[in-house]
Amino acid sequence: MPNKVLILTGDGAEVLEVYYPYYRLLEEGYDAVIASPTKKTLYTVVHDFIEGWETYTEKPAHQLPSHIAFADVDPADYIALVIPGGRAPEYIRTNPELPRIVQHFLDADKPVAAICHGAQVFLSLADTSYFEGRTMTCYNAVRPDVERIGAIYADETLHADGKLVSGHAWPDLPGFMREFLKLVRQEETSRSADGTLAV
Repeated sequence: MPNKVLILTGDGAEVLEVYYPYYRLLEEGYDAVIASPTKKTLYTVVHDFIEGWETYTEKPAHQLPSHIAFADVDPADYIALVIPGGRAPEYIRTNPELPRIVQHFLDADKPVAAICHGAQVFLSLADTSYFEGRTMTCYNAVRPDVERIGAIYADETLHADGKLVSGHAWPDLPGFMREFLKLVRQEETSRSADGTLAV
């Protein structure tokens, strides 16, 4: 069986930030599993900028079925984690199952990728010391959240710090996924070598 990569999201996810990683992972031969608060058809959105607006607009986008509810996720089954942005992170971070999932990946030092508003999910953790002194980027409006967890905000739109990859927004997805997939392949190789390959 192919190795599994978990995507944590929910309604209001930015359409490109969930579809692009999902299909890239499938293309590379990984089993990409979309988890949401409940197993359901998700409603994604398009965030874009219009002249005269000081923030982004939001419009409905494609529907996308999730594969598993947060409560049913055993994070030990997955070798890496992707957290798309959009509006979903703002509310999925309140789900009581979310901290145990995210914490597993950080404790096990598995690859974690968060783009745009995805970093807001990290505020759900009781212990944010994982991020102290580390460097991350995100959508600029999320900068206070990144700094609140103890990370250093990076002005560049793509940043990799160890096994943590972060991106500013959907235009950065090519580099974001390139860096993340490098880490996923390394994780796959190291786990295969020590016999702990996820199935």
